[in-house]
Amino acid sequence: MTASVDTRRASALRRMRRGHAPGEGRVGSIVVLVIVTVLVMVPFAWVVSLSFTPQSEAFGSVSLFPAHPTLENYATAFFDADLARALLNSAVVGVVTVATNCILAVLAGYAFAMLPFPGNKALFYTLISTAAIPISVTLIPLFLMARGIPLVGGNDILGQGGSGLLDTLAGVILPYIVMPMNIFLARQFFTSAPLELGEAARMDGAGELRIFFSVYLPLAKPLIAVVAIFSFTGVWDDFLWPLVVTSSQEVQTVQLALARFLGSGNVQYGPLMAGTVIATVPVLIVFLFNQRSFISGLSDGGVKG
Repeated sequence: MTASVDTRRASALRRMRRGHAPGEGRVGSIVVLVIVTVLVMVPFAWVVSLSFTPQSEAFGSVSLFPAHPTLENYATAFFDADLARALLNSAVVGVVTVATNCILAVLAGYAFAMLPFPGNKALFYTLISTAAIPISVTLIPLFLMARGIPLVGGNDILGQGGSGLLDTLAGVILPYIVMPMNIFLARQFFTSAPLELGEAARMDGAGELRIFFSVYLPLAKPLIAVVAIFSFTGVWDDFLWPLVVTSSQEVQTVQLALARFLGSGNVQYGPLMAGTVIATVPVLIVFLFNQRSFISGLSDGGVKG
């Protein structure tokens, strides 16, 4: 014990002689984090401030606290921009996307990690490589695929004669049913999971689905949180694909509603900022609700390749 204390004291003295006081590195890191946090939060605080500022006073002051705060901007955003319907559409798309990815992507990652089969690695790396393809390259194939779904939207069995899934929420969901990066995260997570648990269950006669749902899925709560957050934020913030696949206001998502409101002519910055705040709140709620599991899942999935 005495030798250990002497060693620590000697190490501290050496750091002080080199000009590094104990805790100096940690203080520096905290200062950097505080500065970055302020730089990130100030624009958002300004957006929130403008959302409560009357249109006549929107740019009359640089203060973050409006002199005459009002909720009129939020009412205008809901009714003039039809934000209520857009929020509901985005919520439906987000919930379905989260459900399909938490089931299908996690199952696929489990299969790649735990069920070796011929061509496992080749198929996995081919699948993951598709994540590097720019979305602009896949827009036309995805559009043709959505339009050519058989027996949907007036199409015959060959996918001809109708509009398929165009201008529907199902068409918006189509590219997000299973995201390659979620498969990658699931595979990394299950690669580091203990194999002994599955082997013991197999010896007891359990099938692979039962092993997955009864043994490994309860251990995968951090992974589920990560997949849910990535899936929800990815589809909630997307603008380009919903713009391509939809044409009517009834199926527009929240990002399209904000863009349409911005391009409607006379820009009302107060209601626009109010709509931006409303569109941001669900993402913040999802992240804050799963923050601990999210951080844990990222660290677990990134340790082993």
